[in-house]
Amino acid sequence: MRLLSRWQNSAGERVRIALHLKAISFIYVPVSALEPGEYARLNPQGLLPALDIDGRIIAQSSAILDYLEGTYPQPSLLPADPVVRAEARAFAALIASERHSLSVQRVRRFLQSDMGVDDEKVATWVNHWLVLGLEALEETLRRRPIQWSFCFGTDPGWADLHLVPQLSAARRLGIDLSAYALLLLTEERCNELEAFQLARPEAQADFPRS
Repeated sequence: MRLLSRWQNSAGERVRIALHLKAISFIYVPVSALEPGEYARLNPQGLLPALDIDGRIIAQSSAILDYLEGTYPQPSLLPADPVVRAEARAFAALIASERHSLSVQRVRRFLQSDMGVDDEKVATWVNHWLVLGLEALEETLRRRPIQWSFCFGTDPGWADLHLVPQLSAARRLGIDLSAYALLLLTEERCNELEAFQLARPEAQADFPRS
């Protein structure tokens, strides 16, 4: 099993966390190590990450996570209770489908280069969508019937592995996170765990060292 990704890619970090939480053996392959054009040949979507399973390519982190959960069910990344499981999926979907897709680099570049939007307005765009999402995520955790140690349980899982890379990305984009105490507390607990530490950008082979 090969994970094709890049050190600074929050979707790839989600998958790395899941692989480490489940103790699944895999080979991390930086896309920069591939021949020019090779990644586009392997993955027509051209987006990161992709999971290579004996030559079969799974694109999109959500599809990869679903594959891992179905193929390696223990430990589960999802709560056993059906309602809580749905809540965890919804929490993650807000990040992956709504926030991430509106603030990624290719969207920002398009706004700047093709739409002629200046840097200040691009920053306003990013801030608007990320803050809107962060407020909803914080309120979701506040409304939980049980204030678990992690997002939706006593162990980290589906929601947490989406949250931690999202918060890191928000910091890189200049978002003030001080208002989101529950999100930050959950992140702090996650970052104490080896699975999250091993998945961090700086732990990857292609992380710039100089």
